Amino acid sequence: MILGLTIILILVLFLPFTVKIVEKNLEAFLFIMGIAAAAISHVLDGNLFIKALEDPIHISLAVLIAGLLFRWLQTPMEKGILGMSKAIPFRLFLALVVIILGFISSIITAIIAAIVLVVVVSVLRLDRKSELRLVVLACFSIGLGAALTPIGEPLSTIAISKLNEDFFYLLRLIGVDVIPAVLLFGILTAFLVNPKEEDQGLTASLETESYMEIIIRAFKIYLFVMGLTLLGAGFEPFIEKYLLGLSPLLLYWINMISAVLDNATLAAAEISPAMDEPTIKAILLGLLISGGMLIPGNIPNIIAAGKLNITSKEWARFGVPVGLIAMVVYFIVIIIFG
Repeated sequence: MILGLTIILILVLFLPFTVKIVEKNLEAFLFIMGIAAAAISHVLDGNLFIKALEDPIHISLAVLIAGLLFRWLQTPMEKGILGMSKAIPFRLFLALVVIILGFISSIITAIIAAIVLVVVVSVLRLDRKSELRLVVLACFSIGLGAALTPIGEPLSTIAISKLNEDFFYLLRLIGVDVIPAVLLFGILTAFLVNPKEEDQGLTASLETESYMEIIIRAFKIYLFVMGLTLLGAGFEPFIEKYLLGLSPLLLYWINMISAVLDNATLAAAEISPAMDEPTIKAILLGLLISGGMLIPGNIPNIIAAGKLNITSKEWARFGVPVGLIAMVVYFIVIIIFG
């Protein structure tokens, strides 16, 4: 059993970055791997399948509804962004963009928040260096803020599902850590982003999405979370054998691999209801913070980088130092406050 789960874990962690067809069909791949893991662990039954059908409903609906609202409101939103950027001090405006997107991502989902970020960047038309910094800092903020509710992003959906907790559990568990971080990334934006207008910045096509594109995106999220639910249930024996009992501080640093691997997938493979809260908290913070360091680490990064044509090297040049500093700061916080 453990050998089979180890092989599946290796496939899940590395195939999406080495095989193009897997990368393009990640949701279907994870669904297949989830079924395989659950079958190997002998937990694939009717109850698990019903749970896997139910878990993605809320986040998929949130993605669908938010996508539709964004489609209908895109034009007035673009005008509003431009008007607000001229009405208040520009550095304050940029800080508010990062902070507001961070907080509302837990309601409108990280995916829609990332799309709004792309619109903001495209409307403002700053120099490339400044826009790159704005995007990276905003994605750190979105990735953290979205984790406060189970509809914000797949990681939080899976965490709540595996722990069988209520809607506000993650807000209670990590809210005291995440909320100051979102505010801090906003403040950093005000200091680190140099507001110079330039035509050669990051640009994206602001064409209105079709209804079919919005529906397909919601379906992909549904399949993605369904696969992660199955994967998480299948990996319980693996977690019990290798992760239970490990120091929360060690797990925190181990999860720096979230910089190069999707953090929702790692959450599905690592979190167990048998863990105590300090361990779960350390795992989540390690995944969430390091998830912003490189493009593959989190969904907002992938969306923003893809639409704005940001290269991996460009992202890493700024994202890795910021992420490492944040990891050290929160490591100290975990040591002091537990």
